[in-house]
Amino acid sequence: MKLVQSAIRAAFTAVIVSALAACAPMNQGPHADYSAFRAASPHSILVVPVINESVDVDAPDFFLSTIARPIAERGYYVFPVNLTKKVMSDDGLSDANMVHGSDPTALGKMFGADAIMYIRIKRWDSKYVVLKTITTVELDYSLKSGTTGEELWKSHQVLKYSPQAQSTGFLVGDLISAAITAAVEKAKPDYIPLARQANLRAVDLQGTGLPAGPYDKAYGTDTAAY
Repeated sequence: MKLVQSAIRAAFTAVIVSALAACAPMNQGPHADYSAFRAASPHSILVVPVINESVDVDAPDFFLSTIARPIAERGYYVFPVNLTKKVMSDDGLSDANMVHGSDPTALGKMFGADAIMYIRIKRWDSKYVVLKTITTVELDYSLKSGTTGEELWKSHQVLKYSPQAQSTGFLVGDLISAAITAAVEKAKPDYIPLARQANLRAVDLQGTGLPAGPYDKAYGTDTAAY
């Protein structure tokens, strides 16, 4: 039974992530001001421990497992996030709020990083509302220069997922199915697909995402899109 439920949840998760991608093309969005970013021209990005404002204490560790790849795929060198976290902890910077409050240039010198990525988890929760469960991930991103401390780029992402039970054609059966589906999602929500999609929208969306980095073939040629 648990295996079947897991398979159903995985299928619904795949469908909603695909739907989100289809509804929010990566080539649309208002054009941000990239003058500071272009002037800094970062090659390497250090992702520091995230601030967690959600009620889920495990959210930061789960989220950190999703962030390095999309940034690297934009053409930047990303310092290994787990190693970064350990080094900071060994240096007395184990508290995320302390890290975010410290001077970005100090972190830049410590790691030799061109830019520092700060991320704040605003929401990471799953709520039951009238026979359905809504899982939400809300994130703030801010990239600052490791040389001057100036903010180079920022993004805010909110993604929601609500699994839909398959219709049986019978009211009572549909209500029971909806209740079971909602209960399964509430008991063990899968935040990872939502976090990955949020990251993808943040860094890839033309006009608001990250311009191609030096290790991407589009580097320096995508000024019209970014």
